[in-house]
Amino acid sequence: MENAQLISLSRQIALQRQMDVVANNMANINTTGFKAENILFEEYVMPVARDQDFPRLDQPLSYVQDWATIHDLAGGAMVQTGNALDVALNGDGFFAIQTPGGERWSKSGAFQLSANGTLVDVNGNPVLGEAGPIQFGPEENGILIAADGSVSSSAGPKGRLRLVEFANPQELTREGTNLFAGGTPVAATNTRAMQGFVERSNVSGVSEMAEMIRVTRAYESAANLAQKQDELRRSAIQRLGDANS
Repeated sequence: MENAQLISLSRQIALQRQMDVVANNMANINTTGFKAENILFEEYVMPVARDQDFPRLDQPLSYVQDWATIHDLAGGAMVQTGNALDVALNGDGFFAIQTPGGERWSKSGAFQLSANGTLVDVNGNPVLGEAGPIQFGPEENGILIAADGSVSSSAGPKGRLRLVEFANPQELTREGTNLFAGGTPVAATNTRAMQGFVERSNVSGVSEMAEMIRVTRAYESAANLAQKQDELRRSAIQRLGDANS
């Protein structure tokens, strides 16, 4: 029975981790450029049982283990805003963002200008062009962003957004809500910028709510099973004590 309780506990731990991921997806359903995450599970086989209640050889035990978190990089809905500083990416590319911790990658193109005229993201981090941060003067207007990321204004060309892609985007690690770190970036070739648009979160509220209900029920079922196993074990110990008294 102890073996069964340990297996149930491993399942509960995995479900708790899955619930955390689902809850985070739900919390960011309206976050621009947010990419949902999913959990991959695998079987962990223990070659020797910890406890055996019957007179036979120990058998391998199968536990549940969360193996990895994967990014769902499917595109979200493109919504037209008409804001010249909003940019959506049609394709697999990411924006390059300069942060205090180094370069990071983002799908969120809801940009704005800082007090000194630097193009920044919603957290105030500079958006990188191929030659560094993109700067505008106080009198400039008529900002245009072409499909290849080229930026211009009334003062002429201002540079080109640094758009990058990854051979294996699953190597990226999430930092915060909308930033990713790691990977080996290469210049984007299959990505086009869309000025005046933003990409919404790719989280499906209906699907995530259904998954939350499923995970909750599975957790409750595992918890009930563990409780019944514990009651059976206590009863067996009590009967053994009564028999020896």
